[in-house]
Amino acid sequence: MNEFELIERYFAKVGPSRGDVLLGVGDDAALLRVAAGQELVACTDTLVDGRHFPVGTRSDDVGWRALAVNLSDLAAMGASPAWATLALTLPAADEDWLEGFAAGFAALAQLHGVALVGGDTTQGPLTITVQALGLVPAGSALRRTGAQPGDLVYVTGWPGDAAAGLALLEGRLAGQGANRGALETKFRRPEPRVAFGQRLRGVASAAIDVSDGLAQDLGRLAAASGVAAVVRAQELPLSRALYALAGEARARDYVLAGGDDYELLFTVPPAARGALAAAMAASGAPACHCIGEIVAGRGVRVLGERGELPVPRGWDHFAT
Repeated sequence: MNEFELIERYFAKVGPSRGDVLLGVGDDAALLRVAAGQELVACTDTLVDGRHFPVGTRSDDVGWRALAVNLSDLAAMGASPAWATLALTLPAADEDWLEGFAAGFAALAQLHGVALVGGDTTQGPLTITVQALGLVPAGSALRRTGAQPGDLVYVTGWPGDAAAGLALLEGRLAGQGANRGALETKFRRPEPRVAFGQRLRGVASAAIDVSDGLAQDLGRLAAASGVAAVVRAQELPLSRALYALAGEARARDYVLAGGDDYELLFTVPPAARGALAAAMAASGAPACHCIGEIVAGRGVRVLGERGELPVPRGWDHFAT
């Protein structure tokens, strides 16, 4: 199977047919129509075998994950996903692997209305780069800037679960049964909060997705806004599965520093709490947890019942 046969067989018709795709897979570049009054939102993520997922991970999970991490970035901007491009580097044209990868990618693309409109295939160490493109009404995109002292800090879902799932897969955490399955699934198949992100437009003052650890990503949001954040340790959400397998203290470390959650972390003025409740109801979002507040200053502080706690460090590709 040559490169062009590979593209035609597995990627020529991934995702729904969209009227705003004038020319998709198969030409030198795609032609896409952006409607009047809309702004284009673009993001890119790369996944490397053995770095972003364990060697031997099922290819359908890799395909799902490769798109999900990008859709999470669009969700953090309040954007509606539209198109994606895929650059795929493979050691060999393994048909079983490709079939699974394409199926996982296509399942999530179909779920969120994303058309695959182009990309590239090359030979080399397994590496996947996806660019996702979305649309947002002009002037309404969520940003990391905008948080003000007095705003409340919220996070969706159950951060820490995905990091614990990876730890289980790598043997750094022990556990069996339903709890293990739930945590591993959170890592293998992250669920980008796309619909909820759109509902946060006009409600949240600032937003970011949690990919490198809650505390670290909150620090990035606070720095972009020129403020500080205080997190109350007792308010951090701990899922039943995480608590059961890790215990309270270790579970909180996973929540604060684990990464790979792809939940939304955002700030809301107190006066907008009613609008937040309406956004949650309208989008069918998972539970949102208020974990702290924005204050004047710099950095992130974590307060426990007996005083300030150390802030664990999140993920950094180039940390020594």
